[in-house]
Amino acid sequence: MTKKAHSRVRKVVLAYSGGLDTSVILKWLQDVYGCEVVTFTADIGQGEELEPARRKARRFGIEQIFVEDLKEEFVRDFVFPMFRANALYEGEYLLGTSIARPLIAQRLVEIARKTGADAIAHGATGKGNDQVRFELGAYALMPDVKIIAPWREWDLTSREKLLRYADEHGIPVDFKKRKGGAPYSMDANLLHISYEGGVLEDPDYEPEESMWRITVSPEKAPNRPEYVQLTYEQGDIVALDGKRMTPATVLATLNRLGGKHGIGRLDMVENRYVGMKSRGCYETPGGTIMLKAHRAMESITLDREVLALKDDLMPRYARLVYSGYWFSPERRLLQTLIDESQRPVNGTVRLKLYKGTVMTVGRASQTDSLFDPAIVTFEEDYGAYNQADAGGFIKLNALRMRIAAQRRKANGPANPKRRTRR
Repeated sequence: MTKKAHSRVRKVVLAYSGGLDTSVILKWLQDVYGCEVVTFTADIGQGEELEPARRKARRFGIEQIFVEDLKEEFVRDFVFPMFRANALYEGEYLLGTSIARPLIAQRLVEIARKTGADAIAHGATGKGNDQVRFELGAYALMPDVKIIAPWREWDLTSREKLLRYADEHGIPVDFKKRKGGAPYSMDANLLHISYEGGVLEDPDYEPEESMWRITVSPEKAPNRPEYVQLTYEQGDIVALDGKRMTPATVLATLNRLGGKHGIGRLDMVENRYVGMKSRGCYETPGGTIMLKAHRAMESITLDREVLALKDDLMPRYARLVYSGYWFSPERRLLQTLIDESQRPVNGTVRLKLYKGTVMTVGRASQTDSLFDPAIVTFEEDYGAYNQADAGGFIKLNALRMRIAAQRRKANGPANPKRRTRR
């Protein structure tokens, strides 16, 4: 491999994990583009030690190394706004990978500006969604940035070729990677863990129990339920069981509780934005609890038609997040509407966690509840609701159907002549 002729890239910021792929990319950028490389490693709750990435980068002469704890920013500015929308992609997926990518793209651009870099690079393949998410985000924030996606350029198209390149250039490789590693790929952050590829490429293959990392199986979950109370302010959780917590601490605590009770596993076949179907398995214990609780909180604090409008818009919002349009004007516009709807979403929700299930057992709002016991009661309401009003209401709503029925009656029974074959 030789340096690209007339390459105008002077400095590139690489989204760097320190794993096999991005370690090879780091050296490949130096060899092929002949440019200075800046590394950026984000801690968004993946649960891995990040200092080895810093040491690896230094080994290859990297002078500007950014290793950042972004967990609070991730949950506060990305996860929580998405959960205000109750977003689910294709009715099931809680968008754990999708929502992390715009934050990484944002920091890549910010670091590029800070260091004077004119390009960014990532390790996403040309078959997946992540390349779209990283690049749409980067272009939205830095329209003239050059993006280098090695998987769309190089000829290192197999694990064997990557390992050979690593050996030739003295890149240290984890023993498990050399032996093939896990029979699937993983991606983790504070919201979820995803598993795909390898043995999971057969959609009829049931993954082994040992694959799941943060949830026990429902069969092995405790035999006694556990209760938890969530406190909401304007649509966001601010306390658990009365104890105020930061956004990241809320999610980490709910992950622990949900995982303990076997909550949040998902096995689905989804439609990737690039056009193919993909089978993925996900663990999202805290997010599963959050979705259930948020809908319960909205059920007593939001107007019926506001709820209906949010539900109508949710699939569109979820597709925007899934497909990488977090920084698009349409997502921002939808977010403004959603956030405005959350002003009255204040109060508490009590949940029962038991063997893979989340059940709402109580919800209350001292200031914003639209639930009026005086009206809804089956007992004496002392004139709070005039039941006689319902007759005219029903008759008016039936008017169009009554007119159509009268027309059918006047025209007689339908008896269309059958066409005969000649």
